[in-house]
Amino acid sequence: MTHAAPTSGGMFRPDHTPGAEGRKTGAPARPPDVFDERAHRMARRAAPVVLGLLYGYWAAANRRFGGPVTGWNLLFGFVTALVFGVLLAALLTLAPRLRREVHALAWSAFTGAAFGFLYIQSTPPVWLAVLIALVLAAGTFVALFYRYYTHEDAAGRRVR
Repeated sequence: MTHAAPTSGGMFRPDHTPGAEGRKTGAPARPPDVFDERAHRMARRAAPVVLGLLYGYWAAANRRFGGPVTGWNLLFGFVTALVFGVLLAALLTLAPRLRREVHALAWSAFTGAAFGFLYIQSTPPVWLAVLIALVLAAGTFVALFYRYYTHEDAAGRRVR
């Protein structure tokens, strides 16, 4: 195989990034925003709906134990999807306005309750479902508190 021979001067690539002329030498470049504001707005509205439908289907499937799909099972799935979607939309809207401790606590409570509800549909012992949901909520709290503590100031503004 043939390769190009190296040159003595090395490789020179001028920075052709738009707006790079005014950037300081040590300042990190922002990643490009692939989608416009309209796409982000649509995703903020569509995500709770899609995730709610997936969650409702999963809860209904857990509840029927592989049996036939009935009207009550469909109703249960859609009501579960509606409640999950509304709670998720509310959390996505309100949680960023909270202080970092309460922000992490809100997400961990939502995660633990969502998992506990799904798990209890498969009829395990109640103490086991509560224990696993609490462990998952505690792990979520620790991870999110660390993230918010290292990426936000005390007032909740993101630090870049």
